[in-house]
Amino acid sequence: MGTSEIISEINKLPVSQRLTLIELTIKNIKQEERKQKLSIAAKKLHDDYVNDPELVAFSNLDFEDFYEAK
Repeated sequence: MGTSEIISEINKLPVSQRLTLIELTIKNIKQEERKQKLSIAAKKLHDDYVNDPELVAFSNLDFEDFYEAK
């Protein structure tokens, strides 16, 4: 189905459904954009987290057992 066919089908919907479709589409686009930005940021900082001991100091405690003091 091509773009013009999709638009034609959308135009057949009632206005309220078209608005809902637009809102959901915009929401999905924003989510994708956010995921891409976060992925790029994570890739840029990966070397820092791997190599900078100050950034990973607490990760040495990841496998330690912690007990609540009462």
